[in-house]
This record gives sequence, C-alpha cells and structure tokens, in this order.
Amino acid sequence: MKYYLIAGEASGDLHGSKLMQGLKTSDPEAEFRYFGGDLMAAEGGTLVRHYRQTAVMGLFKVIFNLRKISGNMRFCKKDIEAYQPDALILIDYSGFNLRIAKFARPAGFRVIYYISPKVWVWDRKRVYTIRENVDRMYVILPFEVDFYLQYNYPVEYVGNPIVDAVEEGRAHDAGRTEFCSRNGLDDSPIIALLAGSRKEEIKHCLPEMLTVINQFPGYRFVIAGAPAISPEYYARFTGESDVDIVFDQTYDLLMNAVAAVVTSGTATLETALFGVPEVVIYKMGELTYQIGRHFVKPKYFSLVNLILDREVVKELLQYRLRKKIGDELHRILEDETYRMVMLDNYRKLRSRLGEPGAYHRLAGSIVTFIGQEKQSG
Repeated sequence: MKYYLIAGEASGDLHGSKLMQGLKTSDPEAEFRYFGGDLMAAEGGTLVRHYRQTAVMGLFKVIFNLRKISGNMRFCKKDIEAYQPDALILIDYSGFNLRIAKFARPAGFRVIYYISPKVWVWDRKRVYTIRENVDRMYVILPFEVDFYLQYNYPVEYVGNPIVDAVEEGRAHDAGRTEFCSRNGLDDSPIIALLAGSRKEEIKHCLPEMLTVINQFPGYRFVIAGAPAISPEYYARFTGESDVDIVFDQTYDLLMNAVAAVVTSGTATLETALFGVPEVVIYKMGELTYQIGRHFVKPKYFSLVNLILDREVVKELLQYRLRKKIGDELHRILEDETYRMVMLDNYRKLRSRLGEPGAYHRLAGSIVTFIGQEKQSG
C-alpha cells in the first residue's frame, strides 16, 4: 500500500522513521512519500520536503512566515492528490497537520493521526475538528483515551514510544565509570539539569536551575545539552557557575544521576522512566504567562502527574523558583521516605504506560484498519 506521511519537526522525523520500519514489517509492499527528515529518508521512499524547510515555531515567527507556510500547504495538497495514497499519516505538528486533515478527508483520503494535539490543555474545540476530519487517532498518553470519549470519539492507545527509547538506552548503558571518564567528571554524585530543547525554554529555565548549585556542595551539576543548541548559547547563562555540560548524552546522564531538575515536557517522563527523582519547573516570558494562565486547563503540567492523575513530582511554575528548587532537591536527597514513595509511583507509571513495541503495534493496527476500510469501501 501507499503511505503519505507528514512530520514537521525533528521529533516527528524520529517517530516517522520508526513507524516506517514497523509498516515495512506489517506491509512488505509499503511505499512511502513524505514530509520529514534524514531519519525517515534513511528508511527509503521519497522525501519531498525536509522539516528544516517547514518548521516554524512561535506566534510571531508564524505571523512573519505566513507566505512560506501557505506555500508549503498548497504544495502538500497538490502532492497528496498526485500521489493518491491509501492512507495519509499525520504525525504531531498540529498547526499544519490539522489543516491538511480538513482538506484530505473531504477529498476522499483516509486520514490517520499519530500523537494527538494537546487539545486537553487548551482550545478543546479542536476535538470537533479532529472528529470530523480524522478517521483514526492514535494517542501516546493513556488518559487521552478517556478524554476523547467525553466527546464520543474513540481513539487508540498502542503504547508510548518513550518506553521503547528508554529500554534501548538502558541496553547501551556503558556504566558510570566510562560515562564520567568520557566527560571528565569526578566521582561526585550527579544532579542532572534538563533545561529544555528550545532556546526560549533554556533562556528562562536554566538560570533558575543554576542558582541552587552552591546549596549542594559535594554534588556535581551536569546540564543535558540539547543537540540543536550550541555550546556558546549555554555559555551565555552558565558564566562562572560550577557546572558541566554533556551533549547528545541525555539518557547516559540520567542513568548516572541521583536527582534531576527538569523543564516540563517529554523529559519529565524520560527522567521518571529512568528512575531518577525529579523536581519539575517551568518559566516563560511574563506576558506569555499572563495570557496563557487564562486558557490552560489541566490541574498538572508535568506528564508524570498527568498520567497518574496525582502529584507524584513537585511542579514549580514561574515565580520564586530559586528557593523552591533548592527546598525540593534537599527533600529528594535527604528524605529517604519521600524519595522511595516517588520511586514507587514511578513503577506504577511504568506499568500504566504498557510494554515496549509501540511502533510495531501502531503499524499493525494501521495496516489492519486500512485493509478493513478497503474491503468495506
């Protein structure tokens, strides 16, 4: 069968490449055409747009790039029509992909969406757009199944791909001695700082993390450097701080850390799955915060707490972060009962997420669904 995939960011390229591997197993005659990146290109098929040509982040950047976005949208629609795929698979990237879905389903294409837009955070009206224009939604967070059922729209949870990534990371663990030697670290216990993958997150969150270093003599603070961020950018904030930084080694860092301070996002879930007690923070520009707080719906903002629907890790938002981070780290490191309760909840989280193999289950379900649709239609 013929598949047209659209992934507009680096994370989508990773998900897309893994899904393509699964589809080739479930459908040996699979053919691919896609918006994606280097990882998807390595799986074969035809790359028609690289995500570097399509990715636009942030409200003002979107406004200034409307012509570029519209051009990519027009090209994509024409390319889908010319290719006539058996299924259009949209991966995350909601601003672009939901508009493509609104074109594709009325045009007669089967529309599959993988990784739901965070409609449960804000703008829940988008659920109706999804229900009307997406034939099958696959989600990666268990609670999203119940959320969508409130709107009479069944979705499928086939597992979370982070479980697969963490299992793979554990399998390649070279041990603490090798990690420290490779990065010039001594044998002090490590506190990991995961400040996000985007410049805006790092700008607001990393300085807050660095303020607590002097409170913890005897510990080594190590930043997980994001692949797309230069060492020079981090240097703007680290200055004379007694901190190290390692790039492209986030999982190795977590496997050797005794605690972590983590910017809200996927990293909170990764940290928990590696069994590292953490404190979660988030800070943004003041105007963004004041506007956003009127629209954000969930009672938690970290994935760990959202999935388990209770406060497992402390969430610190926006103000007076220095003292709060320090207090929480002291509690994590010095209160053994508190630490063990958190780790016990991590085990419950791991059970809630299910077993590895998400991509292969996803691919198998997609192939079965399309086959059933073709038979009935």
